Amino acid sequence: MQLTLSSENVRDTVMTNLQGQVIYKIDTPWSLTARTTTIRKIRPSSSPLSMRDDFEVVAEIDWHSWTSSKFRFNGNQVRSEDYIPSTGFTRRKRTFIGPDGRKYKWTLGRRTPSLELGDIPVARFHKRSLGVIGQSHPPYLEIYPAGEHIVDAIVLTFIYVEKLRKDGQRAAAASAAA
Repeated sequence: MQLTLSSENVRDTVMTNLQGQVIYKIDTPWSLTARTTTIRKIRPSSSPLSMRDDFEVVAEIDWHSWTSSKFRFNGNQVRSEDYIPSTGFTRRKRTFIGPDGRKYKWTLGRRTPSLELGDIPVARFHKRSLGVIGQSHPPYLEIYPAGEHIVDAIVLTFIYVEKLRKDGQRAAAASAAA
């Protein structure tokens, strides 16, 4: 499964499938205080005659700078440090328990994050390519068969880890420039 992003800003993007149908809408309104990202997923139409897409909220992330961010999904609220804690010496790995009860691990690579279940690839983010080397393409999240049953959880955690990865990248660039 491939979900193409309309923007590299994962907190404000639309994800479409290969046929161009919008599957997820992610938005984070600007705010002076804590910002909240809302993830909406297309809902099957209740009427076969309706041509309008309906979306339902599947999750929200309340972003906090000095305390743990919070996730809301499936009627629960959980702190990020409890749901998807960092692991490893460099803290570039994040683990979470999926809705299937299994432990998944995001690795925040230098350029893109990837998700695994043990040593089985589950998902990988591909940044936009301008086609200088290889074929040009927009940014997309590739979800392998091992993850197709937990897509909502993958999208939620991907948004979180990619935002963290980009924040770390910006901080490293700022300290290198100082």
